[in-house]
Order: sequence, then structure tokens, then C-alpha cells
Amino acid sequence: MYEPIRTKSVHSATPSDGYPHRTREEELDIQLAGHLCALLTVTDELALSEPAERIAAQITRLRGAAPVRRTAVGTGDPHVLHRRAHALAGRALVVAASRADTTVAILAAERMDAHAAALDAPRLVGAH
Repeated sequence: MYEPIRTKSVHSATPSDGYPHRTREEELDIQLAGHLCALLTVTDELALSEPAERIAAQITRLRGAAPVRRTAVGTGDPHVLHRRAHALAGRALVVAASRADTTVAILAAERMDAHAAALDAPRLVGAH
């Protein structure tokens, strides 16, 4: 009924085939560090120094090197930035849960709560 597979599976590649291969854990580390870097950029733009330092510490742990930081505080709309940060923290939480990284999962959940609270706060008249 089915035609037999005639080619070698791409999933059974050997390390000697010349292509770099990473484990699932390594891939999740890379993905998590990327989400945290994006969250760090928005956190720096919001000028939230203490949370930014905690995020940077986790990126350093995952990558083995400190992240490049944004030096200028942005002039973006805080509401938009908090929404973006909330979404990024949610993505980081999902990946942290997938790789069972409790420290990052707790940090991401705390950031989600903080940004949700900022979004629920009444906007100041005349503020950007």
C-alpha cells in the first residue's frame, strides 16, 4: 500500500556528515535567549533598570556572554512598549517552561504581571 522510503532520513544524520547539529536543549536555550534579548531591549527602553539587570543576568547565563545593552532611553509610547514587553515575556515563559528553567519562568511571569499592571493603570493626561 505504501511505497518504501528509499532515502536516508534527515533525522538520522551523523556528526561526521559536516553539518552542525544541536540538541533540543541547545535550540531551546538559543530561542529563550533571543526572547529575553528582545524583552531586555523593551525593558531598557522603558528605563526599568532593576528588571533589566535580572533579565541581562539570565541572558549571560544562557549565552555565556553579557548582552549588548541599549544606552539611550526611548521616547516610544509606554502603553505600546508595555504591551510588547508583556507579549515577549509570555513567549519567554513558554520556552522556559519547555526547557524546565524555573528561574527564567518565574522572572518571565513576574514581568508579565508587572506589564499587565502597567497596562491596567490609568493613562496620565498629557503623557506619551
